[in-house]
Amino acid sequence: MATGSRRPTGRPRGFDPDEALERALQVFWERGYEGASLTDLTSAMGISTTSMYGTFGNKEALFRRALERYDEGPSAYLRQALDEPTALDVARAVLAGTIRTTTRPEQPHGCLGVQGALATSDSGSEVRDLLVGWRDEGYSRIRERFRRAVDDGDLPPETDPGLLARLVTAVAYGFAVQAASGVPAEELQEAADAALRRWPLC
Repeated sequence: MATGSRRPTGRPRGFDPDEALERALQVFWERGYEGASLTDLTSAMGISTTSMYGTFGNKEALFRRALERYDEGPSAYLRQALDEPTALDVARAVLAGTIRTTTRPEQPHGCLGVQGALATSDSGSEVRDLLVGWRDEGYSRIRERFRRAVDDGDLPPETDPGLLARLVTAVAYGFAVQAASGVPAEELQEAADAALRRWPLC
């Protein structure tokens, strides 16, 4: 066959990997890892299974990419919250960011990092472990920020940074679960305000 008559190879024309990944994120966010079938994913992404595997790898690899996108996008409020001037401001920003991200009408409710591996079987244990690590990293960042607050005198010297971080993350993840159940943002914000009136909670 002459060189000039070769059939073009590579991705189909019009296939945008970034847009496809965003659509996959929405499916995983709404249905969780196991609840999102390959048919669901490729249909939402507008590509074939072959294209999905060729561009993103298998389903687990695609989920990892989607979680990275979630961390850099919807969940970026956590990194921003850590720059707040006081520990109380950090806690307020974490809870407000959680509420805002988990209740937006234009996107799935709840948190990908909490719901992504719910009811995951043994076959999805690596994804479950991935999300445990993702949540632990968020907890560790908040704990270290509270530790600095103790060192700086912003929190009482007897404050346990790890315990305080655990309380804040427990409240945040609890809000995410309630948001997924349909609890409106206004009610969650009222609960956040009530919790923080007892600052530093421990």
